[in-house]
Amino acid sequence: QVQLVESGGGLVQPGGSLRLSCELSGFTLDTYSIGWFRQAPGKEREGVSCIITRGGMTHYADSLKGRFTISRDNAGNTVYLQMNSLKPEDTGVYSCAAGFWWKPDVNDLCIRPGIYRWWGQGTQVTVSS
Repeated sequence: QVQLVESGGGLVQPGGSLRLSCELSGFTLDTYSIGWFRQAPGKEREGVSCIITRGGMTHYADSLKGRFTISRDNAGNTVYLQMNSLKPEDTGVYSCAAGFWWKPDVNDLCIRPGIYRWWGQGTQVTVSS
């Protein structure tokens, strides 16, 4: 059974950094996209970034390029989201998700929630002074 567990959220001052972790278990040898999403109070869920398990291709929401970096450990059991230069508008619940990936490349499709089948419980990130 596929499971995802996020950690690393917390309170950080504007301009600070956080690294979120998404621990993965129960995956088969299929190719998956692991995505990070966030949701601020009263707003819709927003795609942040994704990484493809086979090949390691990555993709980012245009508005977050340069500040956020997605990566994975060598064993492929944990996916990270490094967040730098954080702003108050980055506040929200950050969730990772997994879904099958069938395309030879990566694009905005991988940061659309609808393609994801499994979700973690989320971790709160609050950017405030």
